[in-house]
Amino acid sequence: MKIGVLSDTHDNIPKIKKAVAFFNKEKVDLVLHAGDYIAPFSLSPLEKLNCPYQGTLGNNDGEKEGLLVKSKNRIKPVVLELNLAGKKIAVSHDRDKLNARKKYDLVIFGHSHHPEITKSKHTLFVNPGECGGWLTGKSTVAIVELSDLSAKICLL
Repeated sequence: MKIGVLSDTHDNIPKIKKAVAFFNKEKVDLVLHAGDYIAPFSLSPLEKLNCPYQGTLGNNDGEKEGLLVKSKNRIKPVVLELNLAGKKIAVSHDRDKLNARKKYDLVIFGHSHHPEITKSKHTLFVNPGECGGWLTGKSTVAIVELSDLSAKICLL
């Protein structure tokens, strides 16, 4: 199963559209967003995905209730937990918000705006960096392959 990962889109509609086109071209099975959408209108481009999306809120999301409603509950307030292809997955904007006692195969997070892929024992940690590109000037996303728990950062 191939997962597209993005975070920190910060209302940058052109970059969100670019990420959607990239994920559709890569034929991902699911897109996970690690927060900081900002406003509900920024979800509209995600409706053009050829797969479902889910996510979590970030620390800068302004209209939290509006995001939850417009996403039809595909966005969770703090932590999204999934079991996919036999893997336990957690998505949180801030990695420090996760329960350290829980064991995950894959942890997706954002917040720092800097891409990161690390492995610790049996857990793969993926921060796709910032899709919006406002802070670093680079728009990045990630692709995760669940079958072998591998990931790569992709510049848009």
